[in-house]
Amino acid sequence: MNNVAYAKTSDREDYEIINGQVYMMSRPSTNHMKIGGNIFNAFKNYLKGKRCETFYETSVFFDDDNNFIPDVIIVCNPEIIEEDGIYGAPDLVVEILSPSTARNDKISKKAIYEKFGVKEYWIVDPFGKSVEVYLLKDEKLELVNVYSTYRNFEWKNLTEEQKAAVEKAIKLSIYDDFCVTLEDIFENVK
Repeated sequence: MNNVAYAKTSDREDYEIINGQVYMMSRPSTNHMKIGGNIFNAFKNYLKGKRCETFYETSVFFDDDNNFIPDVIIVCNPEIIEEDGIYGAPDLVVEILSPSTARNDKISKKAIYEKFGVKEYWIVDPFGKSVEVYLLKDEKLELVNVYSTYRNFEWKNLTEEQKAAVEKAIKLSIYDDFCVTLEDIFENVK
C-alpha cells in the first residue's frame, strides 16, 4: 500500500487511491445503499454453493497507486481473496454513481479496471435508474448495453415493437444462466 497516500488520510476514514491520488469518500445515500444491497443479495443468492463469491464495499488492491472500494464485486479466483481485501482484478465490478464520484467511476476507475483485466463492469445510475454494462474484449472494456427503466408516461408512449425490444434483465457474462432484473436492482428506490 502507498504509505505516503495513507499518511495523508485521517484514521479509519474511507478513501480510495486512484492513479496515486487520494480521494476521500463520503457516506452514500440511502438509495445508493438500497441499490448496492439489492445487487449484492441477487449475486449472493445465485452464487451460493458456487466457486465465485460476492463482496460488498470491500477494498480492492490493484497496485500501490490504485486501491478502490467498489460497491459490489464478484471474485472467482479464491487466491486473490485476503482477510483485508481483494488483491487483484475481480471478475465483475459494480459502481453506483453519486455526484461526487461519477467522473472517477466513468473515466479513471474504468481505465484501471480495463488495465488490470476486470471482465465485466457495471455503472449504475440511481437517478436515471439505468445500468451501463461493459465487457472486456481485446483488452478494452466495451459498452455492450444500457438497461433502463421507464416511467409510466414514457412506457405509454412506446410502440408495441419498442416495448418488445426493451430488455428488463441483465445477463451476467460469468454464468450462462445468471440474470438480474432491473426491478430487483431498483426495488424500493425512490
